[in-house]
Amino acid sequence: MFQTTISNQPVIEAERFILRPLRRSDAGLISMYTADKRLAEGTRAIPHPLPPGTTENFIARAMAETRSEDVWALDGSAHGLAEVLGLVSLTRHEGAQSEVGFWVGPGFWNTGFASEAVAALIAANPHRARTLIAEVFQDSPGSARVLTHNGFAYLGDAEAWSLARNARVPTWTYVKKLG
Repeated sequence: MFQTTISNQPVIEAERFILRPLRRSDAGLISMYTADKRLAEGTRAIPHPLPPGTTENFIARAMAETRSEDVWALDGSAHGLAEVLGLVSLTRHEGAQSEVGFWVGPGFWNTGFASEAVAALIAANPHRARTLIAEVFQDSPGSARVLTHNGFAYLGDAEAWSLARNARVPTWTYVKKLG
C-alpha cells in the first residue's frame, strides 16, 4: 500500500450533513453502530464481536498525521440528525488512485445517506485522484447501488477477507475515472 503523510483533511458539505474528520467523542456512536453484526459483516475490517478499545484505536489511527486513509464522519447535527450517521473514507494508492469505503448505521439504511456521502466525496476529490476504486461484498446489493448511482463502473469479481465473518467473501470491484 502506498503511504504518505496527509496533514489536512477538509470538511466537505453535503445536502443533509457534513463530512468532517473524526474526533475522539465519536467513539460511542461508532461503537454502537459497528457492534451490530449486520454492519460488521458488511465490511472487511470490523470484527464481531467488537473488542474493547477497537473504536478508540481506529479513531486514533484516523487522526494520525501519518495515516494512509482519510476518514470522515457523516455529521447531521446541523440538520437535526445524529452527530454520526456513518463513515466514508478514502485510502491512497499508487498512481493517483484512491479507494472509497463507506458504511452507515443500520438505523439509517435505505435513506440515501451513503450515496450522498460518496457523491460529496467525489465532487470534492480531496486526494486529487484520477481514479477511484471500490469493492463491495456480493451479498450487499445496496452498497453496489451506492457505487453505480455515483457513476462507478463494474470492473470484475474478486474475494476479500471479512474479519466479522472470519472468511473470504465474494466481492464486486468498481472503478470511476475522474477528470
